[in-house]
Amino acid sequence: MTDASNAEPRQKPPHPYLSGNFAPIQRVQPLTPCSYTGTIPTDLAGGEYVRNGGNPVANELLGRDAHWFDGDGMLTGVSFRSSNEKNAIQPEFVNQYILTDVFLSTITSPSIKTPILPSIATLVNPLSSLLTITIRILRTLLLVLFSHLPGSKQAIKKISVANTAILYHDGRALATCESGPPMRVALPGLETVGWFNGQHCEGEPKAITDPGFGGEGALSFFREWTTAHPRVDPQTKELLLFHSTFAPPYVHYSIVPSSGPKASSSNSVSHRFLNAPVPGVQSAKMMHDFGVSKTHSIIMDLPLSLDPLNLAKNKPVVAYDPTSRSRFGIFPRYQPDKIRWFETRACCIFHTANSWDSLTTDPTSGDQQVESVNMLACRLTSASLVFSAGALAAPVPTTSVPAHEREAEQCRLYYYNLCLYSDNTNPIRHQWALSAIPFEFPSLRDSASMSAAKYIYGCSVSDSSFGAALGRAVKMNALVKIDVEALIARGKCNPPNPISGCVDTRKVSDILDSEEMNDPIKIFKMPEGWYAQESRFVPRQDGVDEDDGWLLSYVFDESQLQEDGECRPDARSDLWIINAKSMAHVVAKIHLPQRVPYGLHGNWFSREDIQNQRLIERLRTLPMDQAKDQLISPILRAWLALRKTIELSLG
Repeated sequence: MTDASNAEPRQKPPHPYLSGNFAPIQRVQPLTPCSYTGTIPTDLAGGEYVRNGGNPVANELLGRDAHWFDGDGMLTGVSFRSSNEKNAIQPEFVNQYILTDVFLSTITSPSIKTPILPSIATLVNPLSSLLTITIRILRTLLLVLFSHLPGSKQAIKKISVANTAILYHDGRALATCESGPPMRVALPGLETVGWFNGQHCEGEPKAITDPGFGGEGALSFFREWTTAHPRVDPQTKELLLFHSTFAPPYVHYSIVPSSGPKASSSNSVSHRFLNAPVPGVQSAKMMHDFGVSKTHSIIMDLPLSLDPLNLAKNKPVVAYDPTSRSRFGIFPRYQPDKIRWFETRACCIFHTANSWDSLTTDPTSGDQQVESVNMLACRLTSASLVFSAGALAAPVPTTSVPAHEREAEQCRLYYYNLCLYSDNTNPIRHQWALSAIPFEFPSLRDSASMSAAKYIYGCSVSDSSFGAALGRAVKMNALVKIDVEALIARGKCNPPNPISGCVDTRKVSDILDSEEMNDPIKIFKMPEGWYAQESRFVPRQDGVDEDDGWLLSYVFDESQLQEDGECRPDARSDLWIINAKSMAHVVAKIHLPQRVPYGLHGNWFSREDIQNQRLIERLRTLPMDQAKDQLISPILRAWLALRKTIELSLG
């Protein structure tokens, strides 16, 4: 166990995303046995649940700019080890920082009191002056430069903090963040292996030396930036990704095949497909997620810009234009140059839930063709979340939205049907919300992805509207299961108004009061004062139905908060295992040795995933302290003193 905290008296009130159970925790632990109540399903034996999230290690100035999406990546896991006793399972807690270049440079530079990278809040704040943003960026560039000079123990070659999500592909567990390539970690101990570039991974025996994500050249550093939400095809085992950059063509697209024996497809490419340009995007955008069906991929070109070059124009780095249009670009999986664009009303989408094909039979040839592509996504009516996650007020639009396009602040699960069976037009046949309740952090049974899955799981708030929730640090006290198959069928039978319409108009309270056995929406409401995080589905091994299995979620009881809103030093979280079929019963509660801050995305890794990991030659480790009596030349000593002075002045 390691304690990296150096607490100092607070000078300013803490930021809402740096306090309570959003506050980072500096204690990391190796695999540690946990107590539990209830019965742990045998389906979990040998597997591990892991969740990613930002946890800033340089956290001494609590009144600084901060954003929920900032912070060094920290993985928090519970491994379900099979014990020697018959059918017995011993849960073990583990949490580790991801040893990125930025993290290692930070902890070996004790003069640095705030994160090396500028906060997203600083970049998106409409009140941030051009001078402020420029100074923060120059500070980062100077610290990155210093990391390459004598006296540094870690050079910063990649600026990703790998703090957003985690997935498994081809024998590797990969932590992701869109400011760099994925970082491999080892299961179940969560040790850091190295950066994965689509061809090979640091820390593994080298077999391929060809360029990976980003290719070669001056812009390769930016082109290797990868979506935080890659997709793995459950049949072909291909890894599909996109790369969003600040220079034309703005979006690139990659496919990494699997080398495993389970990879099979009659139309699968036999080689890596790296950094293919995706035409049609006209400017740099904030792109977080995309859609993937069995035959097509969907890029979302939304009116949310992310362009550092705006600084030269005295414009915000991040800006949302509600009078513009949202565009979905659909192309065959291996042909991004065949992209077709579908336009709709301005919106923001940070997460898609699932995408799948609808087939039709060609009357002439008798062959089956893709008639349309379906997509489920969490649609926001504005970009307010980008600002509220940094405790900022969203800017007032400078242009007026037409009255018939104005919508209330909301985030709902939407259904889109994008018709491909038209030569001259690209119609969106269906686009409406399935339910009126707030819905985010979607997930589904992995084996059902890219097909017409029946169920989508997600998070909601039961005591307020989504707009009201944005006025404070967003905390989720309800886990939701939606029978999307039933609601889509209902919507097609009696179509709601396009865009603004909704199939099921009930509130959370109405659904909780429902006694209908076959209600298409089921909600597990947390006890009063308890809050959940994103849930992940684990299938029952002998299950028959798609929802036969379990939902796993970290939960926290906020009665452990002190009067000042901070967590007690002994505050702890649980991992709850919930019956996904009934959405009513907690079958087991794993009592963790410490709390788990509210974070971002997680995943379930099966026994087979863990057993089939690729060979690791070396791990990333914390730099060793140099001996104090080591001989240092007078010139180097003078430089180190000057460097320390500069770093202290930079904060």
